[in-house]
Order: sequence, then C-alpha cells, then structure tokens
Amino acid sequence: MTLPDKAQVVVIGGGIIGCSTAYHLARDHKADVVLLEQGRLTSGSTWHAAGLVGQLRSSASITRVLKYSVELYRTLAEETGLETGWKMTGCLRLATNEDRWIEYRRLATTARSFGMDMHLISPEEVKRMWPLMDVSDLIGASWLPTDGQASPADITQSLAKGARMHGAKIHEGVRVTGFGMRDGRITSVKTTGGEIACETVVNCAGQWARQVGAMAGINVPLQPVKHQYIVTDRIEGLAADAPTLRDPDRRTYFKEEVGGLVMGGYEPNPQPWTTGDIPDDWEFALFDDDYDHFGQHLEQAVARVPALAETGVKQMINGSESFTPDGNFILGPAPECANMFVGAGFNAFGIASGGGAGWVLAEWAMTGQAPMDLWVVDIRRFGEMHRDRDYVRDRTLEAYGKHYAIGFPHEEYTSGRPRLTSPLYDRLKAQGAVFGSKFGWERANWFAPPGVEPVDIPSMGRQNWFDAVGEEHAHVRQAVGVFDQSSFSKYELTGKDAGKALDWLCAGDVSKPPGRLTYTQMLNARGGIECDLTVARLSEDRFYIVTGTGFRSHDAGWIRDHMPEGEAQLLDVTEDWGTLSLMGPEARRVLEQVTDADVSNEGFPFGHIRELTIAGSRLRALRVTYVGELGWELHMPIADTARVYDALMQAGEAHGIRPVGYRALESLRLEKGYRAWSSDITPGDTPQEAGLGWAVKLRRETPFLGRAALEAAAGKPLAKRFAGFVLDDPEAVLLGRETILRDGAEVGYLTSGGYGYSVQSPIGYGYVRNPEGVSTDWLNSGEYALVVAGETLPARLSLRPFYDPENLKVKS
Repeated sequence: MTLPDKAQVVVIGGGIIGCSTAYHLARDHKADVVLLEQGRLTSGSTWHAAGLVGQLRSSASITRVLKYSVELYRTLAEETGLETGWKMTGCLRLATNEDRWIEYRRLATTARSFGMDMHLISPEEVKRMWPLMDVSDLIGASWLPTDGQASPADITQSLAKGARMHGAKIHEGVRVTGFGMRDGRITSVKTTGGEIACETVVNCAGQWARQVGAMAGINVPLQPVKHQYIVTDRIEGLAADAPTLRDPDRRTYFKEEVGGLVMGGYEPNPQPWTTGDIPDDWEFALFDDDYDHFGQHLEQAVARVPALAETGVKQMINGSESFTPDGNFILGPAPECANMFVGAGFNAFGIASGGGAGWVLAEWAMTGQAPMDLWVVDIRRFGEMHRDRDYVRDRTLEAYGKHYAIGFPHEEYTSGRPRLTSPLYDRLKAQGAVFGSKFGWERANWFAPPGVEPVDIPSMGRQNWFDAVGEEHAHVRQAVGVFDQSSFSKYELTGKDAGKALDWLCAGDVSKPPGRLTYTQMLNARGGIECDLTVARLSEDRFYIVTGTGFRSHDAGWIRDHMPEGEAQLLDVTEDWGTLSLMGPEARRVLEQVTDADVSNEGFPFGHIRELTIAGSRLRALRVTYVGELGWELHMPIADTARVYDALMQAGEAHGIRPVGYRALESLRLEKGYRAWSSDITPGDTPQEAGLGWAVKLRRETPFLGRAALEAAAGKPLAKRFAGFVLDDPEAVLLGRETILRDGAEVGYLTSGGYGYSVQSPIGYGYVRNPEGVSTDWLNSGEYALVVAGETLPARLSLRPFYDPENLKVKS
C-alpha cells in the first residue's frame, strides 16, 4: 500500500503502545492517523512480553490509567471481533517478613484511597487459592481480585483492527529515517517508503524510541535490559484460573499458561544490553538462553512451587525490554520539540499500561495538555544528565534491581553519584551532611550530630534521622539556619515583551515594578496548576524565575511552549547562581552584620528583591520563605557561594547559626501548610481547590492562560478542597496516600505527610471531596479519621496552618 503524502498525526511503532495510541486517536478524536511499523505489528518487545496485568501504583493517575487498560481489554473483543486473551484471575502478592507486610498494609490503604478493593489474607487462604504453593514461610499476602493476564500479541492485533475500523492507516515494513524540521518543530516524517507531511508525531518506537527521538534532537533516556522467563510443561493440579502470583521476597513472578506456568523474575544483578543503537533487524530476535544467570530465579521458584522441580521447560524467552532510570514509563511532549510526543520505556509493564497509555497519549497529543496529573511519567522529569548513556545505564540497572525490593520510605538511589554538586559539598560533608540526590544535584538531607553515623538506615517506622532532623527544625524556629538550595532551577526571561508574556502565563500579578517578587502559579486551559514558582522583576524587561529542582525541564518547557508571540527569550541560568537560604528569627541580625544595606522590615519588606554585597559578592536577595520564619534567599554567582557561606557562618556564630537540610525544610513547610507541586498541587488541581485563590489576579482584567476555566467555575460549589490533618498518635508515620474518612465515609486521601516537630504531631494534607460541594461549614461539621497502614486513627482537620508563632499549636 502506498504511503499517503500527508497526515494529521504519524504514530511510529506498531507494538501495543503505538496501536493503542492510533486506536484512541482515530476513535476518540477522529484524527487522520498513519501508523508506521518498521517490521510487523507486535515486533520489538510486545510479542515476547509475559502479559501480566496489574493495576495498583503509588500514583492515583497511573492507577487510573492501568484500570482503564483492564476495562478496555475486557470489552475490546466485542468491538473488533478479535479476542485479547484477557483473564481476570486476580493477583496474589506474597509477604515473608514484617517490613513487607507493613508495605502491603500501606499498599492496601493506597488501594482503598484509589477506589480499589485489595484484601490482606492469611497463608491458609493463600494455600486454598494456590494449592501447589509452599506457604510455610509466609506472613500473609495481598489479594487484588481485578488484576489478571492477557495475550500481548492478541491485544495488539485487536487494537490495530479497531484503529483501522475507525479510519487509521497502518503501514508495516516502513522504517523512519529522519524528520523535516522548521523552527524546532517537525514538519514531515521521512521513511524508506517516502515522506509524509504532518502536524504531530507520536514516538512509540519501543526499544528504538531513543534512536527515533535522536533524529529530531530529542532525548529519550532508555536502556535495553535482558529479561528472561520460562514457559513450563503442564503441571498436574494447576487451575486454569489460578491467580497471577508475585513473590517479591524471592524476586519472582508466575502466571498460568496452557496448563503450565510462565515464571520470571527481577534479579539484583541485571544484564544490560547495548548503550549504542539497537539493530533495525532485531524485531523478532532473542538472546541465547542463559540458565547460569536465570538459575537464581529457578532456585527460588522451586522453593515456592515444589512441583516445578519435576516439571519440564517448554521454552525460555530471553528478550530485550526497555527500562528507564526511575522505573516509570515515559509519556508526553518532548521539551526539545513541542510536536513530538513520546510513549516508551514501559519497564516490562507495557501490556498492563498499553490501553490506558494510548488513551492519555492520544488526548495529550490532540489537546496539548495531559488529561490528568501525569508528572510521574512525564518525559520532562528528565534533564541533561540523562543524555549520558553510561549514567542512564547505571541508574536504570539500579532501578531494575530494586523492582521487587521493599519500598522503604525516603530511600535514595546511589548510582551515578555525585553528579552535580554545589561549591559547599565538601564543607557540608565535613559538617556531617547526609546527602540525597534530586535531578542530579547532591543536596544535604540532614546533618548527623557528633557520634552519629552519617548514613540513612532504611526503616518502615521512624527513621534513624528523626531526632537529628527535629533538632534542625527547632533551630530554625528558635534561632537561625542556612540551607544550601543551589539546586533551585533558575531562569531569566528578557526582552521588551517579557512582561507581556508573563502576564499571560502567570495566574498571579507579575506586573509589579522592578524590585518586587511574586509567588504565582501557571495554569493549563482547565485551570489546573502546571507550575508553582517565584517571579522577581529585575527591570522593566528582565525577570528572574525560581522553581523547584526537579522541575527544571518541565517548567522551562511549559514556558517556552505557551509563551505568546513577541520579543522574549528564556535562558536557563541554574548553574550560574548558587542559593543560600538564611532562615529563622535571628536571620536579620546575621544579615545586617555582613551587608551595609538596610535590611529592616521597612527598608526591605517581604516580597521584594534587592541587590546586596556580601563578602565582596554582588548578589540578589529575595525576601521570601518556605519555612514560615523571617528569612531571605540569597542568590549569588555560583563561584562566590562558599565565600558568602563562610561570611554568614562567621557572622552568625554568636546567634547559633548552623547548616540545615531538606528533611527539616519539609517538616517546616508542612507545619505552615505550604504546598508542594507534584504532590499537593498538580495539573489536576485549581488554585481555588488548593486554597490558593488569593494568589490569582481574577480581580484584574488581564487575560491569562486558564482564566476562562476559573471564571466558568466561579460561584459554583467546589467538589474538593485542600485541608490539613493532625493525629494525636505521635508514633503514626504519615507518608501520603492515607485514606481520609469523614463521619466514617471515604472522602479523599493525603497528598503529603510527615511530622511537625513544633506541634509534636504527625501532619498530613489532602483534598476532601464531596460531589455536592465542600463548604467550610461542611468541612468543619465532620468527624475525621485517617487510615494509616490499615489502622483507623482519629484526626483533626484545619484550614489554617498548624504552626503559628503567636499560637504555637493551632489544630482547628
């Protein structure tokens, strides 16, 4: 069949993700779609996937995506006439130790929060459901009855048929060779069969997605890893509807197939394939069987299912699967090219994700915005270090090796570190700093007191750093501390139309005179919060923008993609400026000793920016706080960071100054109710729902992105509202995703949680939901509880900060 010379959307890749995307583009959006597959449909990794379909993830949005997949697979055959092999067998996850059991109790609470029915069952119940299993070492298991399994090839062919039925054109044996580009956008797709002019490209090329992206200057950080499983002969007594089985403490998984078992695992010593290009002819290729490497799984599998010792192996599959540096898949618009969308890196979960991923990817490509909060899988979570293939390989192998590890809270990756360090790294390390990593930056999480080993010891309960962080927290509340926040993402927007651009992008009023700064959100067309940042006006046509470390690519991409036409240029200056945050009631006394400038409240009010000279360094001082105390962010040329730090430490010695880490920062901000983007506020939350309506310029006539959606909702009852909760039980550990109960009914879940050392209570925040409206009276009239790891604990709700210097403990 001859290729068309133009199309609205070109989808590259005929695996399950590409076929699902083409299906949803054609069905839901009536788009003119062409799908190109270099080999045959299902080639790459789809054809040899194991086909397990699980739904529950730590993100509500991704869980919703996977639940959609299950619903689609259940009904797709009715539409297309092609069966998908879907079987809702349910899934058992086994626990053999107390930490795993606590993890499952928390997971069951998360499932409840996300509207799923997960049960915790005894070893005896497991044995009844899976009689061939040895359960002698089990504490128990989780049981999710709506999980299942499917045939990857059959689903893909059914989706492809559905796509054709809705008008999509599918061409096999056509390889993409390049792109026509103009002004940073793709104008055409060049192939072995001709050139296709197009408006949008969706890169679903699986293991080849990195190579396809590179043709357009786009980085897709993938690492192919060898993943093995076996298919056994028939096993006497194995039921056809046996639940799929995950045995993470033995690093293995099982599913029934034609009377036998499919068994594979995730080893701690995975084998990478190449960091170079994958051959074009690898579509249906496999590696040689490697029983030496697979033996670790066989040994554990036989211990769990003894019948395997007497069962023959029909086939071993040793195939290449694409994995990512953080274990989450990749979706969304590439920051380097606004009209290429990517759906790749599914970490051997492509079948479970395929239906839902195609749905959201189609919606995103056609509307320009994600249909829900998809930050955890957004391609813009990656940055420049992810262009380093060795770094991507090492971090991906670590993530793969942790696939079945217990998910201890606050645990950090260790590979590829240190990557980026501030000039204070060695100083802080000598002072006992225990570092974490964010977007490649080493950041001090906490400081070990003398006699305490400076290392995180993972725990499902209170962490080994709990008391040390409490001391840091109290010090900021009572005296003064210094945070090294040089990792902040920083940009300058310049040009005669820079102010006009920010007026359109920002929900807050950034039209203030030079010397002023504004805390503001940037919204999508639905009024959801896409960015949460500070904008400081340096001059009439020059602005300094500061946002979170991890949002460097995301926020820059959002600004560039949504700036109106005009003369304005965005420059990333992150690594040009160091940042020291001087915070606490003694901050002014320290600052006035190192500068001749007037830093009194009258001379330097809150919400202002001034140029100061400290230790010979001309720097930008921003009067702002994220801890609820007097303070300044000091932004200096990065080469001057150490000199300014030394001056502050010397001047502050009499006031008890000390360095403070990010774990104390988190506790301090929780007590003040400051929101964190990607958890408390997301593209699915409006400022009004988040309690940030005061930061929106609706009273002004200035048009801004998202205004129409906010105005349309004005005067209508809010279906959800952000609120805080405290527990009287000081030992409870809040992490987020705990279920919120109002008068015994489920009304939401926590978006973040931690401990407030000043108020001496666990603190959590989340959205309370009610379809009929969440008024203040309705909120205050209920009795609340939180479900924490399966236990229901009484809670108190507040719409005010829990910490108030005038009233140390505010709980109502």
